[in-house]
Amino acid sequence: MDADTLTALLQLQRSPARNRHHAMRCSSLAQAQQQLPAVDIDQRELNRCLAWLEQPQQHLVHWYHPDYPEALRHIAAPPPMLFVRGDRSLLTQPQVALVGSRNASPVGQHSAAHFAATLASAGIVVSSGLATGIDAAAHRSALQHGRTLAVLGTGADCYYPPRNRQLQQQIAQAGALVTEFTPGTRARADHFPRRNRILSGLSEGVLVIEAKRQSGTLNTARLALEQNKRLWALPGSIWDVGMAGCLQLLQQGAQLVTQVGDIIADLGLRITPPDVTETSQNKSAECLANPALLANVGTEVTALDTIVARSGLPVAIVTEQLVLLELAGVVTSVAGGYIKMGRR
Repeated sequence: MDADTLTALLQLQRSPARNRHHAMRCSSLAQAQQQLPAVDIDQRELNRCLAWLEQPQQHLVHWYHPDYPEALRHIAAPPPMLFVRGDRSLLTQPQVALVGSRNASPVGQHSAAHFAATLASAGIVVSSGLATGIDAAAHRSALQHGRTLAVLGTGADCYYPPRNRQLQQQIAQAGALVTEFTPGTRARADHFPRRNRILSGLSEGVLVIEAKRQSGTLNTARLALEQNKRLWALPGSIWDVGMAGCLQLLQQGAQLVTQVGDIIADLGLRITPPDVTETSQNKSAECLANPALLANVGTEVTALDTIVARSGLPVAIVTEQLVLLELAGVVTSVAGGYIKMGRR
């Protein structure tokens, strides 16, 4: 891309919303530029963008480009341009957004991984926002079974949150990173609601895995409804504050989901959800574990002392069996004890 075209696109992006709206009704960037007020463009920012675009597998898809995703053309305040690192064809492939709490519970992360794995194995792109918690669990699982796309609240060359640096690099190599922010743009609080409209806009629908009543996740759910997207939510315990947002969405009309088949059927796709296969290590571990012990572990945190008391077995045997059950993927150790994860 040449400097003049990029300057015009930056001018479009930085123009007041009303001017931008009218300009984006033009059939070409040249016509749009004639309707835009003069906007000062930082030469350093322009140079950063040009240098970034020179790298392989780094693209700029703009409003007047044939590869601009049709789904985004119909949302409120569509982004004039998208910086994409990785496979830009994922922008136009069927995708489902998985969202939820940054401070996710082990059960929530397990649910995100399960749904992401099965959706990805069925050929559906799993998208999310690359935050900690539910987002990261969904991306990691999708990478193992198919394709994933991350919508960022920063420039594509920035790593946020820092702990997800390696995950972000893996997505760039095997999926796609998407952002409307120019390279070098750091994270700001107001960037993430803007990111969410793109995340929901690109998707066929949004699945809320786990969310509190006052949660940024509910912002994405609201945007999905405004964009006439499908909205799904997992049910949970009425005593779990981490699921209060999901229960609220279900009360307000979101579709209750208990398995990936519910989503595939709602999308009208003729796909049989595959069973995500277990590793041989998990199978062998499960054979060695005492299945009766599993009945003494709850779906909320169960202390080791409680499991020992319920089972009537010595502590050493219970500890050994819990290790085997954890290897089998049916329990997980957390602060204060263990949680039953189960498989569907």
